[in-house]
Amino acid sequence: MLRHVPSRIARWGALAIAATVAVGSIAFARPDGDRPAPAHPRRIISLNLCADQYLLALADRAQIAGLTSYSTHPDMSAAAAQVRDLPVLRGSAEEVMTINPDLIVGMPARRSSIVSALADQHYATLDLKPAESYAEIVVQVRKVAAALGHVDRGEALIARMDRELAALPRGKGRGVAAYYQRRGYLTGTGTLVDDLMNRAGLVNLAGKLGRPVLSQLSLEELVAAKPDYLIVESATDRVTDQGTEMLHHPVLAAIPRIRLPQAWTVCGGPAYVLAARSLAEQVASHPRIARP
Repeated sequence: MLRHVPSRIARWGALAIAATVAVGSIAFARPDGDRPAPAHPRRIISLNLCADQYLLALADRAQIAGLTSYSTHPDMSAAAAQVRDLPVLRGSAEEVMTINPDLIVGMPARRSSIVSALADQHYATLDLKPAESYAEIVVQVRKVAAALGHVDRGEALIARMDRELAALPRGKGRGVAAYYQRRGYLTGTGTLVDDLMNRAGLVNLAGKLGRPVLSQLSLEELVAAKPDYLIVESATDRVTDQGTEMLHHPVLAAIPRIRLPQAWTVCGGPAYVLAARSLAEQVASHPRIARP
């Protein structure tokens, strides 16, 4: 659900903390679940922003007994509009115990200390690692769909995503891109954004420079590297702090920008298609990088 600013630091800092801590320090009472989940669980809760989006895409609404508080934030969740009247967790162990879920779904981005109030409850849990590619998203869709009792629904979602992605233009030689974030963080290879770049026929500047998954690149270094364009979070169009102010430095003005909402890339999931489509369309429409 990242490897962007700071891939597991700002996103999993401001978000992963947001995601896994959204229901307090109870994630997870039992990492692997001591109690098997029923074939068709009736009370499912999510302890993670990314898990929220899988539940919204695959579960019956009546099955959803609780989502994280961040599920309603459109700047964080691509599925925020779907939450509407669904229950949102406030963040206490007692709340979870009252719900007595058949299944807890979440991602182990950060293991919190086990809350004594839940330690002996033996809830069935489904742990999901952050998906860093479309292939991993497909695996997770099948895993979650099976756990929810909706295998056919999962296959239908995969088929729809496959069709939509197949319709997008693909190719090589589209240019070199830098996913540049607050405070000069550069997203590297092996990440969800890198996978999106590859699909659009782009070369990740971080890989070209031999940078790791996450690194800081000064403005001078970035300009010297001469990327064809910057990929930035659309929310950074406005200067809101020192981190975003850096992205508006005059030396970057000549580099074309492609903007993607954070909510589409913070989690690997159904929103991958939205990000892929927007990226492909923006690449194709920009004369500087729309190369044959």
